[in-house]
Amino acid sequence: MKKDGAEASEPTPCFKVSVRNLVEFVLMHGDLQPGSIGASRAQEGTKAHQYVQKISGAEYVPEVTLSYVYSKLDSQLKGDERANLSLEIKGRADGVIKNDFGICIDEIKTTSLDLDLIDETFNDLHWAQAQCYGFMYAVQEGLETVDIQLTYFQLDTAKTKKFRNSFSKTELSQFFFHLVERYLAWAYHLKEWSEARDSSIREMQFPFGSYRPGQRELAVAVYQTVKHKQKLFAQAPTGIGKTMGTLFPALKAMAEGLTTQIFYLTAKTITRTVAERALSDLHRQGLSIKFLTLTAKRKLCFLPESTCLPEECPYAQGFYDRIRTAVEDVFKEDAWTRHVIEEYARKHSICPFEFSLEMANWADVVICDYNYVFDPRVYLRRFFLEGGEYTFLVDEAHNLVDRAREMFSAEVNKESWLKLKRLTKEDDPRLTKSLSKVNSALVKEKKLCSETGGNGERVEKELPTKLLQALRQFVKEAERVLKINERPFSWQELFVEHYFQALSFIRTSESYDSHYVSYHQPIRDDFRVKLFCLDPSVRLKEALGRGRATVLFSATLSPMDYYMNILGGEETSYKLKLTSPFPSENLCLLIQDHISTKYKQRVQSYDLVAEAINAAISYKEGNYLVYFPSYAYLNEIYLRFSEQNQHVQVICQTPGMAEEAREEFLANFASNPEQTLVGFALMGGIYGEGIDLIGDQLSGAVIVGVGLPQIGSEREIIRSYYESASRQGFEFAYMYPGFNKVLQAVGRVIRTERDRGVVLLIDERFSQSSYKRLFPEEWKEVGLVTNPDSIRTAMKRFWTDV
Repeated sequence: MKKDGAEASEPTPCFKVSVRNLVEFVLMHGDLQPGSIGASRAQEGTKAHQYVQKISGAEYVPEVTLSYVYSKLDSQLKGDERANLSLEIKGRADGVIKNDFGICIDEIKTTSLDLDLIDETFNDLHWAQAQCYGFMYAVQEGLETVDIQLTYFQLDTAKTKKFRNSFSKTELSQFFFHLVERYLAWAYHLKEWSEARDSSIREMQFPFGSYRPGQRELAVAVYQTVKHKQKLFAQAPTGIGKTMGTLFPALKAMAEGLTTQIFYLTAKTITRTVAERALSDLHRQGLSIKFLTLTAKRKLCFLPESTCLPEECPYAQGFYDRIRTAVEDVFKEDAWTRHVIEEYARKHSICPFEFSLEMANWADVVICDYNYVFDPRVYLRRFFLEGGEYTFLVDEAHNLVDRAREMFSAEVNKESWLKLKRLTKEDDPRLTKSLSKVNSALVKEKKLCSETGGNGERVEKELPTKLLQALRQFVKEAERVLKINERPFSWQELFVEHYFQALSFIRTSESYDSHYVSYHQPIRDDFRVKLFCLDPSVRLKEALGRGRATVLFSATLSPMDYYMNILGGEETSYKLKLTSPFPSENLCLLIQDHISTKYKQRVQSYDLVAEAINAAISYKEGNYLVYFPSYAYLNEIYLRFSEQNQHVQVICQTPGMAEEAREEFLANFASNPEQTLVGFALMGGIYGEGIDLIGDQLSGAVIVGVGLPQIGSEREIIRSYYESASRQGFEFAYMYPGFNKVLQAVGRVIRTERDRGVVLLIDERFSQSSYKRLFPEEWKEVGLVTNPDSIRTAMKRFWTDV
């Protein structure tokens, strides 16, 4: 659409902004309020919009897309290129009402507030958004006057309250142009930046001179995936250079206009650091890029003992009055790391976490945890409510299986709700009454469990409707308390925690289908009800659909079909399986298949395993890691091994190690060791993946067992589900997740093309055909050993053949 009096030639280039972002950028002011109050009921809000649109009759046209291209030489802007800037403002009006009374633009807003508390001046931003739509529609249809209506829908009562005003086209245009002109300077700044960025990307050369074996193939596949709006599942072993092999082509695609933003998603802090380092390497090669690392709120918070209410937190008070200055100030930096975010947040006295979320709007690359894209409790709604041309690079994608189940599930525990009920009794009887109903519903669920006999657990395919009703009533009362907020109570923190817990449970119930069960479980002196997501594939597919393209990659994405099944893959998804770039002769891989580490035979295996470990480390002095399936097993072997090998330094991973203790454990694995060091660790734990011990920092690893997850109720529920769905219950619940831990542990040994090392796999099952089918291609030569002497012979042969 051209503006009135526009020239025939199309202004170029065109910068785009949504109506909502335009309004919020220019007009948002005041304090930062606790994030998810009311807004966290987004799915209810969507249904409410649809309900209002449906009952409004044939004269109501829902979801009308509108846009306007603004082009003006702004006198506040300096530079010869000013006239080239045009701004496309685009949005979607909730509805257009056409009847004998004229044309009316309807903007629907949902609320949990009592409608009596809402008047015409309730929120200036709501009117501003609707007026923008009114202006666009007036220009499009050649109208001189347009009515604007705000419709407030109360989520709990389904009642509405409406405010309607009439505006002339002149009034609307004055308002709209004033709004745009206040945004234009920032838009011009962003345009200049994007042009400089794209130019630097086009000139950017691969930073290492040449590609590693397999790396170019990965890079080409990633570029094609973005170009064709696809999903790519890539198994890329250690040494391929996965981080650069995915980031480099994604950036090239950005310069071609194929993607607007890249999200590099990780499960661990260490992999976020690797991504930062890769972008810094490119920056040194001349790349101009703005990248942001999102850090958890609990780690960033300047006042962890205070609530997020502006009455208690000075960084929340007046946040929106200072945020624009802070954004413009930090924009001169290219790397928005945790340190930089904290530095500028302190400088401008604003909440560092919310500041980082704001900067996500302007970053070219966002490095963050999985949950910012997938978790319905915390994902970045400013991006993913409607989606966009985003590229998701999912690192260590094998970790997403269990994380996705966790993110899409929700639970409530009875005793904490009872505790909150008792604490609130004197301060707020209405709130206490709603808590009593939640507690009563949980008591009834617990009673049903006790009547079933056995261990008292119940698995149902239906939702606990009475409990959900009680939780919805609690949420209503909780939001009343949060909005009144006359004074903080001693139970405030516990109360807010349960408010979000209730919202999570309700939100999860709205997506409940055949991929879920309701799991009722007595736990010691407590009782819990869990909406358990068994198969996260559908929810992940929905989440990935909010972007343009997705690359899921890992060194251990095997078997590929299993991961494609669970992680939302489709028949049309791309697959890439690369082989290790390292010489296979650098790894001595042995299987001791005369020992059973099955749970029932473990007692008999203790001495045999200790002897096998001793044989594996006896020939070469060096550093070794030994991985176990449980701490109990680890401790039994530790007692025997350390007693028999007092000349060897032995260290153990322990449950819940603090950060300092974790680092101290790794620091023991030094180069040029003067005596043999053996570290006992948990398979699949913090030392089971994501650590780099190069050269003689690690000479070998012993893997005890096939890594099966511990048998438990939840695992058995998963097994039962997949046995029914595909007759692969054991494989999906136990075998494949367990063998991934084995692959990750083996992957710690050879980290560079110059590394040499040994791996001893201990378990009779490693020789079974069902496991051999899972062996990666690079395990070409596997030696079988039957006793300590044969292990020593193999070790001597390998270490003397240098």
